Amino acid sequence: MKRSVQAVTRQAIPLKWTVLVLAPLFGNVAQAEPEHDHVQHLPEVEVTAHAHDSNSDLHKRMVNSADSTSLLQDYTGLYSYQAGGISALPNIRGMNDNRIRILVDGAELTAACANNMNAPLTYISPAAVANVSVLAGITPVSMGGDSIAGTITVDSAKPIYAASADAWLYQGSFSTVYRSNNNGLSTALNATAASDNLSLNFTSTMDKGQSYRDGNGDKVRATQFERHIQTLTIGAKGENEDFMLRLSHQEVPHQGFPNQYMDLVGNKADSINASYNHRFAWGDLDTRIYWQEVSHEMGFFSSEKTGSMPMNTHGKDMGYSVKATIPLSDVHTLRIGNDLHRNKLDDFWPPVPGDTMMMGPNTYVNINDGRRTRLGVFAEVESQWNSRWSSLFGARVDHVRTSTGEVQAYGGMMGMADIAAASAFNAGSRSASDNHLDVTATGKYELSETASVEFGYARKTRSPNLYERYSWGAGQMARMMIGWFGDLNGYVGNPDLKPEKANTISATMDWHDVDKKFWQLRVTPYYTYVQDYIGVERIGTFASGTRAYLRFDNQDAQFYGINADAAKQLWQDTAWGEGRVRASLAWTRGERTNGDSLYQIMPLNARVSLEQKKGAWSNGMDVQFVDSKTRVDDARFERETGGYTLVDLRSSYQWQKVRLDFTVTNLFDRYYALPTGGLNYANWKADGSTGPIGTLAGMGRSVNVGLTLDF
Repeated sequence: MKRSVQAVTRQAIPLKWTVLVLAPLFGNVAQAEPEHDHVQHLPEVEVTAHAHDSNSDLHKRMVNSADSTSLLQDYTGLYSYQAGGISALPNIRGMNDNRIRILVDGAELTAACANNMNAPLTYISPAAVANVSVLAGITPVSMGGDSIAGTITVDSAKPIYAASADAWLYQGSFSTVYRSNNNGLSTALNATAASDNLSLNFTSTMDKGQSYRDGNGDKVRATQFERHIQTLTIGAKGENEDFMLRLSHQEVPHQGFPNQYMDLVGNKADSINASYNHRFAWGDLDTRIYWQEVSHEMGFFSSEKTGSMPMNTHGKDMGYSVKATIPLSDVHTLRIGNDLHRNKLDDFWPPVPGDTMMMGPNTYVNINDGRRTRLGVFAEVESQWNSRWSSLFGARVDHVRTSTGEVQAYGGMMGMADIAAASAFNAGSRSASDNHLDVTATGKYELSETASVEFGYARKTRSPNLYERYSWGAGQMARMMIGWFGDLNGYVGNPDLKPEKANTISATMDWHDVDKKFWQLRVTPYYTYVQDYIGVERIGTFASGTRAYLRFDNQDAQFYGINADAAKQLWQDTAWGEGRVRASLAWTRGERTNGDSLYQIMPLNARVSLEQKKGAWSNGMDVQFVDSKTRVDDARFERETGGYTLVDLRSSYQWQKVRLDFTVTNLFDRYYALPTGGLNYANWKADGSTGPIGTLAGMGRSVNVGLTLDF
């Protein structure tokens, strides 16, 4: 492993005084992992976890979408399933967002919503993202526990400082993007003032859009959205230490969800995120502490989807992490650490005025003072045995405790099933404790200057979330309100759920030229067996037998597949500048051990990109191929979808401090159904609620223009 411990030699105010001045803002807080001023270089085991450098694609993705999940699309084996316009949910190798550890500026955030409408990546705009990393499958234990699919980290820009103590640095930027299909608009303002040891930054972003149109020109209703985020970042550094404090406020006035029964009508979140890093003679100490409070409301806000029913949640996330990196010798590096994450949740549905029979007269209490606390410790050793062999061995222990208070039904005469269910739930056990043991073992061998192999094994564990364990409703309406899958089924929790235990093996073969500049081919087969996978069992049907009542249930499942990536430089130093082609292919199977297919598994898909750069110009064409989806989850009434091919064009021009971006997505305006998009409830309801509910269609052609000014 390569370590880059940077020594800072500038004269600086001792950082401890800065910390003392700012400490009152936090009260009694613990410490945690810092902003990665010196990046930890993990072994590049794509078997497990291969951290890709995605910065070259961030501008392209920012122009194409207001959703930060879109920044992940170039990672082979990772896809997303559609929710709101800024709330798509990531999926790694067939396992969804609840099984992925997602860190936003180092903070572990939880969706405070029964439909995951405020998932972690909604709290950062693509325009504010400076770096994205995806570690799939065999994730090092130092990157976190309580997850089985991998880790996604999305980071804002680190503080910058003046080059000398003689003058302050002032700089900033303004960017704006317009997207034609949904009349979308995104703006971002970034301003920094900094000395050589103190940095102040303010960032403000806005994203909004109307409902988009599919390839047939038809409106996909309830896909409009609006979001505002303001962030103040304070950075300070000393000779061997760095401190960062980030304060953020987010508001989402509305966001439509075409594949859900309700929409988001308000989401407000405030967060505090602080990190401290010190480089000692013996190694590095990285600490972070974070806190976020969310007030969230679901309901109806437009004529594109109408109704009358409020649903409110109030959530808090708080946590810390402490990690020490200690070089034991020229061969071995030890990492040890401790982290904690606590999620608190209240989910309550106020009565509908005037309705005393069904949605009244009481407030429906779905989760009352729900708590989920995870405390973990880990240790891992990374070794560079010689110029060819390297390895990583680690173990992690986590303790997860969940609990909730007593609940209540609406209490009306038409809600007798819920009244009985609430009584039974209150009389039962409402707390659980789980112990996790995770291990990771990986190795890499350089066969020659042009070939290497990486291989590994991991055991990972995840405990149920609060909704999987404690959603208790027995009535049709109550169950329909639970579920983040876009399938319009009804869900009920299971207090007896066991943690998921995933065992993964994988290997990556890598062929490349000596300098890794001209060509490369990587092939990664993988297999994961999940004991006590949290799937569903059908316990009934409704809507004339077309929708299912589903209870979360432990099952055994397996995921296997192959990912392949290739790149080749086609030309350079010619009249056409430089040319390059990139290609990727992903094939995944997810199934119960009885052979039944699991839900929202992406079919075979591939992407080919042709890129050309000359001077200030960068141009490209992306072609995406997606096979038809014929393996579906019958328990959830999942629908099959057809195959499709999409073509995107992109071009950018950089002139001094001005950048112009131009893209055309879905160039030929193809109509296609999203393979993991679920059902289009909004259009079905607007069309009279008759006939079968259609699948959710993707966006038709959009011409997108972006302008960035640096100052």
